[in-house]
Amino acid sequence: MSTTRPSAVIVLAAGDGTRMKSDLNKVLHTIGGRSLVSHALLAAARTQAPHVAVTVRAAREQVVPMVRSTWPEAIIADQDDIKGTGRAAECALEQLPTDLTGTVLVTYGDTPLLTTTTLVALTTAHEGAGNAVTVLTARVPDPTGYGRILRDADGAVAGIIEHKDALKAQAEGGEHADAVHIDEINSGIYAFDLAVLRTSLAQVTTDNAQGEKYLTDVLAIARGAGGRVDSFSVEDPMEIEGINDKTQLARLGRELNARTLDRLMREDGAIILDPATTWVDVEVSIGRDTVVHPGCQLRGATSVGSGCEVGPDTTLIDTEVADGASVVRTHAVLAQVGPNATVGPYSYLRPGTTLGARGKIGGFVETKNATIGDGAKVPHLSYVGDAEIGEGTNIGAGTIFANYDGVNKHKTVIGKHAKTGSNNTFVAPVVIGDGAGTGGGTVVRGEVPPGALGVSSGPLRIIEGWAQRKRPGTDQAQAAETATPAPVEPPTPVEPVETNGADPA
Repeated sequence: MSTTRPSAVIVLAAGDGTRMKSDLNKVLHTIGGRSLVSHALLAAARTQAPHVAVTVRAAREQVVPMVRSTWPEAIIADQDDIKGTGRAAECALEQLPTDLTGTVLVTYGDTPLLTTTTLVALTTAHEGAGNAVTVLTARVPDPTGYGRILRDADGAVAGIIEHKDALKAQAEGGEHADAVHIDEINSGIYAFDLAVLRTSLAQVTTDNAQGEKYLTDVLAIARGAGGRVDSFSVEDPMEIEGINDKTQLARLGRELNARTLDRLMREDGAIILDPATTWVDVEVSIGRDTVVHPGCQLRGATSVGSGCEVGPDTTLIDTEVADGASVVRTHAVLAQVGPNATVGPYSYLRPGTTLGARGKIGGFVETKNATIGDGAKVPHLSYVGDAEIGEGTNIGAGTIFANYDGVNKHKTVIGKHAKTGSNNTFVAPVVIGDGAGTGGGTVVRGEVPPGALGVSSGPLRIIEGWAQRKRPGTDQAQAAETATPAPVEPPTPVEPVETNGADPA
């Protein structure tokens, strides 16, 4: 069967989502690093339909910017006071060209696992069968909350009954009293002949339990007009599952994460040691034979090359890690780690950090807006902010780049193959030349020329007995007293004995 593309796709995203119990509109909640409406919109847009429309109403001022940022070409349709999915679709149709023909797909903004592949397959099946309407269905163990597919004696789709109406029919014992037991559900996703949809929606009323204009009513109207109504079944029911509350949000978030990890392992060759504790957003890339240890989160547009070690307990947000690098127990945001470089443990890479090839950012180091050259090292207990460090340079332990004067930020530039001592403070702006060095405990407030040694501390002074004099009665003074040897008294001189030359013995 050949594939084709729809003439238009309509994404319904106008609902309040009150069951989410949230100040944030339902379709703006995220899983896999992407909002629900963005997932749905991208699946629709990637069918290559010439027209993609999104119907909005609730929280319009928040939803529209998200739609625009996801797919700028999307058409925005505003739903009026008439409620229901039928009216939402009708409002979107009014924004499409009046002479548009072909197939229009209708999807929802809260089905994040729906794929473009399924939408294209639905379009192909719909057009191949010459249907007026094709509904995407699935069979599920628990159909609660979903509309049920009604079929005639020949097995053809006769219509759809919503869950609440099925409950009402069961309670009253009327037609479709057994509909609540049907396990074939309506996904809310359809392929329509565009002309049929326009004509049928004009006949849909709000005469139902909810007082809404149901899109599902189009099926019976189209069938009554002689159109062919059929179904297309999706093999994976979770693909069509919608999100209505935060429990479902968490469950589908876990499912999407599991599918993302499965794809990275099967298709890209990543090694995920513990998928249960590893969370990776859908836009993240991980190269072949990179090992991701337990407790990691890779978020946003993070990319990790091949042959890397990430984690354990590492969070990377919009961060690039090149081939062969190791990043252990690190939090990094908008940072770049070069090939074969090492980071961590317990490092914090803030935005603007760039670590060169074979470079090192060691334990308990924080960096921000810092370029650290190839082979350069910041091994221990340091803060590096607004800095440029040349290749091969080593920064001593406990170093502080004092970049802020209370009003403005200033830059420190350290040249190539410099060696700075421990417990230095660079009071920016500072320039240290190539091959220069600094002594331990030095405060640098200016320029150290190439090859020079900068030292600001003086000779060591010893003030004896200071603790006993200045801290009398304290444990410090007592310890010093105990450790200080008692002074040795000089021996008493012995008077010589007069012997008149005789032997005293």
